[in-house]
Formats: sequence, structure tokens, C-alpha cells
Amino acid sequence: MDLTGLGTFLRTRRDRLTPAAVGLVPGPRRRVPGLRRDEVAVLAGASVEYYTELEQGSKAQPSEQMLAALARALRLSTDERDHLFRLAGRPVPARGDDAHVDPAMLALLDRLDDTAAAVVNDLGEALVTNRLAVALMGEKTGMAWPVSSQIYRWFVTPEAGRWMHPEHQHARLSESLVADLRVAAGRRGPDDPRLARLVADCAEASAEFRALWEAHEVRLRRADAKVFVHPSIGEIDLLCHSLHTDDGYQRLLWFSPREGTDAAEKMALLAVVGVEDVVTPG
Repeated sequence: MDLTGLGTFLRTRRDRLTPAAVGLVPGPRRRVPGLRRDEVAVLAGASVEYYTELEQGSKAQPSEQMLAALARALRLSTDERDHLFRLAGRPVPARGDDAHVDPAMLALLDRLDDTAAAVVNDLGEALVTNRLAVALMGEKTGMAWPVSSQIYRWFVTPEAGRWMHPEHQHARLSESLVADLRVAAGRRGPDDPRLARLVADCAEASAEFRALWEAHEVRLRRADAKVFVHPSIGEIDLLCHSLHTDDGYQRLLWFSPREGTDAAEKMALLAVVGVEDVVTPG
């Protein structure tokens, strides 16, 4: 554990960021080129005093949860995140199994404030969502594994996972989810514990999943068309686009109205309605 090195590393990463890069409005009189300590503390969910002590190298070993929050707040790359954990004497999270969001994906998400967008991993977990995505689909971040996976909710608890799409789309979406999961399985390998649990739980609960899994269809989801059912606005016809990281573990999803439908008007209304009118059954 190198608390002095940890503090120095945090300070240099803070200095290189601008408020605009993390979605903050810069004040008129800034004495530092990068972020202030209080801004990093707010972004990481820590007190200013605690973060200041970390930079000064005088705080006890930070938790893995705090390190993950700091990595996200400071927009660290995966290599930088791993270095941060090593400086703090903590085990480095396995690739693909943590909630560290690729900083390039976060930067793009910050710019998509006029459409629903989210960063998800290859097991169907929403890692971060913007306001419109929460208004459209409900809050999907922060759940415990494996309930956090859309695939788990779709097959194991369909009353909670399928309510936002009309029934006539269910079979196609089921096939797409499983074919995409097969791609993740090839990437992660048979010894991945989270993948193994997800497949086992879905197979035990759903005959539909078992049949699709045994079919061995392999297809990466790059684009799709989906109808979303909002509890107060009704059906919204959207196109789903995706951008993948180089390693394939994460993707940025964003939705655009389908031409020839009233989806644009309904999305504009959704922006006004906000998240308070979204009810997630189950």
C-alpha cells in the first residue's frame, strides 16, 4: 500500500480534468486548471475532508467501493483504475465484472442529454443511465447481481422484465437477448462465475431460455427497433443504436424516434413528464 503515491496520483488525475468534462458548470473565478477537491468529493459521494486526507496520504486504506467511485469520478481508464487499486493495496477487479465505466463512453453519454441513453455491460447490467433513460425505462442501476441483469429479469421474473414492451415483440427480443449472451459467453469463457450463475438461473426458471440457449445462435446486438410501453404516454416506437468498447465488455445504447411515427412528440413529452411518472411493475 502506497498512500503517498495514491494521493499524488489522485491529484494529478484531478488536475487534468475540466468541469465541463464531467458535466459541471465552471465558476467565474477558478484558481485551479482542473477540478477542485470539493468537486471530486461530490462526484465520488465522499466528504471533502475525507477526499482531502486521501490526497494528503494521511487517510486509512480506502474501500474498494470508494476506489471504484473515485475511478468513475476522475474518468480513469481501466489501466488507471487498476493502478489506483494497486496503490491502495486492494485487489484489482476482474475485467468485465465491475461497474467501472469506460471514460470515453461516459464522455459520449454526457453529450446525449436530448435522448434516452445508457452504458450497459455484456451481461445486460445498466452501469449508468441518463435522465431520459430513467424516465423511459425506470431506474435500473444499483441492483444486486443477478437481478441487475436485464436477461435475468426477462426470463426469471418476466413480470418485472417484460412490462415495457408489447407482447408481440417478446419472442424476438428473447431470441436477441440469448444470441447476444452467447457472444458474451464466448468472450468470457466457461469459468466466468457471474456468467455461469446467470445461465443456470435463467435455465432453471425458463423453458424458453433453455431452448434458445441450446440452439447456440450467436449474434451481437448492434441495432434494433423496439416499442416501449410507458405507463402514462403509451407506446413509443424507437430505434436502438449501440457503440461497443474495443474489448466488447461495455456498450453505449441510445434511442431515436422511428420515422413515420409519433415517437418524437412522445419523447419530447417524456422529457417534461420526467421520472416521477414511471412505475416499474414487480
